[in-house]
Amino acid sequence: MDKTIGWELYRSLLAVLEEGSLSGAARALGLTQPTVGRHVALLEAALGTTLFTRSQAGLLPTEAALTLRDGAEAMHNMAASLERSARSLGEGVRGTVRISASEVMGVEVLPPLLAALQAQHPELRVELVTSNALQDLVRREVDIAVRMTPPQQDVLLATRVGDVELGLHAHRSYLERHGQPASVADLAHHVLIGFDRETPFLRSAATRLPIWQRDNFHCRCDSDLAQLALLRAGAGIGVCQTALARRDPNLVRVLPTRLSMKLTTWVAMHEGLRNSPRCKAAFDALVKGLRRYVK
Repeated sequence: MDKTIGWELYRSLLAVLEEGSLSGAARALGLTQPTVGRHVALLEAALGTTLFTRSQAGLLPTEAALTLRDGAEAMHNMAASLERSARSLGEGVRGTVRISASEVMGVEVLPPLLAALQAQHPELRVELVTSNALQDLVRREVDIAVRMTPPQQDVLLATRVGDVELGLHAHRSYLERHGQPASVADLAHHVLIGFDRETPFLRSAATRLPIWQRDNFHCRCDSDLAQLALLRAGAGIGVCQTALARRDPNLVRVLPTRLSMKLTTWVAMHEGLRNSPRCKAAFDALVKGLRRYVK
């Protein structure tokens, strides 16, 4: 290679990997299909390797293309982070801050905190990523993350906000129909709501409450939000954040002494953002609001 390969070629590569076709990548990028095709051809020529083969199902990535994917995604994340930083230049809190949190925290807990934050800083824009997968702060997938596990990387700034307690709950209508379980043995006669796939939480819960295993769940779902919806609909007994359940008088704690798990909650961001007004304002607001929530 005689010269540096332009980022736009890797950007098109990543879009084709994600969309599976030149036309799909073109739509996603706002380019023409010939332009995306030319980018892929230029990248193949520069690298001296084939990146895609054609099939009836579309473009199939070669091993070389898959090898480049992580690096292209890192470039994409950094470019997006640079754009957020550039748009925040100027006096005051302005620009875009990208925040990630679990499904339940992102949907049930953070919205009022973010609404208050934006009311205080009208020029601030918020991108909220709701996912139980950990977004990478080091690679700048997001600016700030609310996590239930302690951050491991040294380059992260992290503040512990407290413990989120989890317990068994059921809707009042379900308990009126089926009765309140008086013991763990009684749970065998109730409809239980839990995960379809084994998770670290499920393994930990099962050590404290052996009945809490996949085979005993009548309603199985890997979405925390769907499980919460099933609880609210009176479908059975499941796990819910106790602070969240206290907001709804119809959600009743079941066997409180037999299952009480605490998830230590953190707010974290890359230390390189410590002097960013937009990130500092969002970080401080999340820490303050979440501390009120866990209490």
